[in-house]
Parts: sequence; C-alpha cells; structure tokens
Amino acid sequence: MTKPITTVDLRRYAVARTLFAPTTLAKAITRLGFVQADPIRAPARAQDLTLRHRVKGYCAGDLERRYAALDIEEDFFVNYGFLPRATQALMHPRTPKTALTAARRKQMDAVLAFVQAHDVVHPRAVDAHFAHGKSRNWLGGSSNASTQLLDDMHYRGLLRIAGRVSGVRTYAVRIAPDEAPDPQQAMDALVDVIVHKYAPLPERSLGELINHLRGGTPQWAHLRSDALARAKVRLANGVVDGQTYYWSATENPASRRHAPDDAVRLLAPFDPLVWDRRRFEHLWAWAYRFEAYTPAAKRVRGYYALPLLWRDQVIGWGNVSVTGGQMRADLGFVAGKPPRDAGFSLALAAELARLRAFLSL
Repeated sequence: MTKPITTVDLRRYAVARTLFAPTTLAKAITRLGFVQADPIRAPARAQDLTLRHRVKGYCAGDLERRYAALDIEEDFFVNYGFLPRATQALMHPRTPKTALTAARRKQMDAVLAFVQAHDVVHPRAVDAHFAHGKSRNWLGGSSNASTQLLDDMHYRGLLRIAGRVSGVRTYAVRIAPDEAPDPQQAMDALVDVIVHKYAPLPERSLGELINHLRGGTPQWAHLRSDALARAKVRLANGVVDGQTYYWSATENPASRRHAPDDAVRLLAPFDPLVWDRRRFEHLWAWAYRFEAYTPAAKRVRGYYALPLLWRDQVIGWGNVSVTGGQMRADLGFVAGKPPRDAGFSLALAAELARLRAFLSL
C-alpha cells in the first residue's frame, strides 16, 4: 500500500518545491511561472522580496532595472505581476466586460498611433499631447484620464509595459501573435501555471485561484468550471486531515528529498509559500494576515509583517525598516519567544546579513 501523506510531508514538500536553489533572474521567473507585484516598499517591493530567495546575488530593484532585457511582461494573471511572455500570450486577445464606446475607440486609436510613432512613451507625454484632463479613478479620487486610458489599452492588449522610469510605467505597442490560442488549451495551460506556482493546493483554493483567472481571461469566464473539472482529473491528489490537496502528477509530496535545510528566511507577504492563507493555517497552525491596509490600531503583527520561516516551520514574523542607512528588524514569534536552538541564532544572523546585502546597505 502507498504510504499515506501527512501534514509534515505536505509542509516539507511545499517548502522544498518553491524554495529551489537560487538561479538566474530569467530562470527563476520561468520556474515560478508568475511573480505577484505590489507597490508597497517595506523594506522592498513584494516582487523583489520574493525573488531574492531564488536569484543569485539579487538586489532590490533588479527586476525593474533588467525588465526590458528579459522575455517577460507585466500583466494580470490571477492578480497583477510579472510572467513569461509566452504565458501572457495565452490570455490574449482579451475582451473586457466593459465594451468600448465609439468615442473611447477613437481616443485609443489616436493614442495607439502616437505610441507607434514614438516607440516608447511616458504617460506625461501622452497627457501633454492629448490633454485628456482628469477623470474619477476606482478609488473615488481624481487622476489623469490619459493614465487611465493607457492602463485600459494595456489591459486590452493594445499596449505592453516597456519599462519603468522612477517607478512609473512606460508603454510600447504590443505586437500580437499571428494566431490566437485555443481557449480550452490555453485555460488548461494557465491552470498548470497556477498549480506549478502554488501547489500543494487545497481543493477549495484550487477552485478560487481558477476563478481569479477572471482578471487575466475575462473572455473565458464560461470555461473556468470545465477547466477546474479537467484539472482534478489530471492532477494527483490526496486527503490530509480531511482536506483534499492537489499537485502535479509528476511530483511526490512524500519524497525524502524534501528534507528542509537549516536556513531562516523572511518571506514576502505574497510569497508562493505563504500566499494561500487557508493552506498556511493548516500547515502551520496559526493565522497570518497582511495588515498594510488594516487601521494601525487593529494590527496584530504590523504594517508589513514578513513571515519568518525556519527549516520547514513558519515560527513568527518580522517588520523590517531602514532609517539613516541602518536596517532594523523587529521580530515576533508565535510561541512568544525565539527558539533556544543555537542554530536558529546563527541562521537568523545569516538571513539578516543577506537582507542587508539585498538592500545594498
């Protein structure tokens, strides 16, 4: 009989498969399949905090600095981030739910011609040329109408992100492939990206992530339930503590190769290891929440608490800040105090040293 998979197996498998040996930036993005982006910098953006564990010698901002030379795109997937160009192509031509009016189409045609004539444009150049004025944004405030128009054109696949200047996205014309992807095959391929990134996945989380594809593939909303059904057939699965988990049929969660190392790691709030809060609570028996948008008085662990992994256990969190060129890490522990194991102190010191180097301090 096959040995039953345990919570310990799942935990070690989850850690080992996503915290692979550091490699090049291009290979790390390809292996991850998708890197979620977030604009908050505390002490660095989420995409940088995610990549630092997986890219040799990575420093904060390397993704932005090297973006133009990589075969990647910024776009929506299950949320917004960076992904290989070939994966992005599976989601286009994208048809948003909001249909274009004749006036909006005319605006887009004019901006598209302007971008074609200039190769790469900054939103300020578009705003200066067209004077679109202001419009209400999704937060209820006011922003440049040109910026919103460029965002809409990017989402529709007319433009691509060419790079960033001081954090502001610049735009170029997107060259579409000659042939559109087959919808069913594309959906299956996108689901495989999800599984590769986030496995092992509880059954409910798998369904929720496939539903999140409504951001990347709104035109295929009617295909999501069938894509989920096909995924459940081709993926391996097992029941652990009453929960059904799914993972790639080519992987074995019970493999002895998943033994953890002794490293300490401060993870991004959106790191694939901790992204699924349902799985997090099952594997580590406590609740982690991202509290940056929680009122300060109601925060439990801090504005941008980074989950603290030691070996195969998430034992606490850290809030890291930089003031006057000095890094400060305020740590908290689920048990109320740090482990007494001398190995932990040494591993923590090594992680903080890596974090300083990553921040170029």
